[in-house]
Amino acid sequence: MPSELACPCCGEVCFWPPALDSLEALRRRLGAALRITSGHRCALHNARVGGAPLSQHKRLAFDIALAGHDRVHLAAAARAAGFTGFGFGQTFLHLDRRARPARWFYGNRSKALWTSHLS
Repeated sequence: MPSELACPCCGEVCFWPPALDSLEALRRRLGAALRITSGHRCALHNARVGGAPLSQHKRLAFDIALAGHDRVHLAAAARAAGFTGFGFGQTFLHLDRRARPARWFYGNRSKALWTSHLS
């Protein structure tokens, strides 16, 4: 599991127990594998990929591929697993454990894809 969470440019890893506990709880709730497309990012990699300067990925966040999952069920299970930050993409769901709950869409297509299914 550490390899899927490590920064792809340098291998730097951040172990943050609350985020890892939520990730494991999500996997148990779903009873299915999760494909993490982005976990931790070092500051340099975050800047290179256009990440927000205060990105949760610089600590530990997860972009989960939607392929093979019902996106609505995935989001509901993530909320029940303790995630508080939700970024809704067309092909992925961003999850993190920020102090203040937040949710956002990655463009109008993502918003259209998700909006009718979110409560």
